[in-house]
Formats: sequence, C-alpha cells, structure tokens
Amino acid sequence: MKPDERRAGPSPTPGRSTRRWITIAGISWRTELGQRARVINSTIRLAMQLFVVSCFWRGFYQASGGAHSMAATQTVSYAVLAILVTQTGGIDRMFSRDSIVQHLQRGTILYWLVRPIPPRRYYAMRAIGDRAYGLAWGALGYVVCRYTGVIAAPASRSAAAIALGSFALGCVTLFYLNQILDLICFWTMLNTHALNIYQFVMSLLSGAIAPLWFFPGWFREVNEVLPFQSVLNTPLSVYVGRTSATAAVPLIGVQLLWIVILMMLTRLMWRRAESSTAIEGG
Repeated sequence: MKPDERRAGPSPTPGRSTRRWITIAGISWRTELGQRARVINSTIRLAMQLFVVSCFWRGFYQASGGAHSMAATQTVSYAVLAILVTQTGGIDRMFSRDSIVQHLQRGTILYWLVRPIPPRRYYAMRAIGDRAYGLAWGALGYVVCRYTGVIAAPASRSAAAIALGSFALGCVTLFYLNQILDLICFWTMLNTHALNIYQFVMSLLSGAIAPLWFFPGWFREVNEVLPFQSVLNTPLSVYVGRTSATAAVPLIGVQLLWIVILMMLTRLMWRRAESSTAIEGG
C-alpha cells in the first residue's frame, strides 16, 4: 500500500486538534511513568552523573590550586548543566519498541503512513512529548542543583534570557538532527552505525564531553559554523558568562540558519520516504 492511498479524514476543529496533540504527545509520559522501575532508574542514574561530574571538575581545580576561581565556578556549572541539558533530549524509544527503525523492521510503519495525520506531523507530536518529559527531568535537576549551590546563578539577567533563547533554538536543531537520523532508516532499514557515529560527534562537537573553550582555537572556529555546538555549548557558555551577549549574536544567527537548512532537508526526506515506501505483509 502506498502512503498516498490513505483515506483523508475530516478536518479537525481547533479544540479537537489541540486534544489530539496533547493525547499523542502524552504517550511518552504514560509509557515512562507507568513503569516505576524506569523512573527509579532514571532518578538514580541522573543523581550519580551529577555527583561524579561535579566531583571530577571540583577535584581538578582543587589539584591545580584554583578551586575558588571564576574559571572553576564556570566549568563546574557548565559541566553539571550539560548533564541536565542532555537529559532534556527525551526518552529512548527502543525500550518500548516504538522507534522508527523498529516499526520499519516489523512493517508497523504502515500505520504511520495510512493515518489521517501526516507521518511528519505525528513524528513532531511524539517528539514534543519526548522533549517535554526530558525537560521536566532537567528542570527538576536544575532547581535541586541551584538550591544546593552546585550550579551558580546566571552571569546576568540578559545572559539568562539569551541562554534560554539559544537553548530553545538548540532544542529545535536537535529535533531536526535526530529526525534526519531516523529518516535514514527508510533507505537503510538500520541506522546503528550512523547512530554510533552521530552520538560520538554530537558529544564532542556540542561540548558535552568537555567545554569547548578547552579545545584549540582552530577547532572552535570550525565548530562555530556547524550546528552541533548550538545544542549545548552556546547556551551554556552564555549562561556561565564565558560568552558575552555581543559574541553570542553571530552564534545565534548560525543556529537560525541551520534550523532553516535542516527543516528543508527533513521535509524533502519525508516526501521521498512517503512516496517510495511500499508495505507488503509485516
């Protein structure tokens, strides 16, 4: 069955459309919160990550005699915030067998293609639910870490506002990057190797492994024109005061440019995937 053979349903009213968005986005919440063991595991894992990262960087600066310096405060805050931002990426749907690659392998991707809801829109609804669930964990961790003094306050109110805006743009960038990785499965039926490469590249170039100001100048200059650092390094560097508001303007411009490029690319990939996918059996 070709995707363009699906039957078009009636146009939903605004209220019905909103309820549909909430229902579909809430699948992630119901799936995760319905499994107490996963919630407990997530809590313990996040707490251990925050503890280890905080101890590592504090110990590093204590050994060098600069435990109370501005650099130490910035780095510890950056590293802890990086863990929290990583948590906001959403959930791993491989566990619940709800990833695109699993649907393609089982043939159940058919249901995405024959629904009245276009698959690109359904994907966005689910991604919003995943992101909202991850943001809830990240926000809770931020409040706890700020209250306990693990994370310093933002450099200024303007820095906090710019960092928040840059973080929002980074979330959009990450959404499109992850979407491209999922869409690769329509042509390869498997994205394991691409996923491994992507995870390493993202961790390195986004600044998740270590703040990018520790890297050589040529590395930072090349990375400034790529989309990866906007996901994490740009908003966090502004938050801790490592990057000024003036210096952040061109970086945010790069974020916006990449969002447009990635949006156009994913639209093209969805169009190609829908027009060329045929399901026989399952």
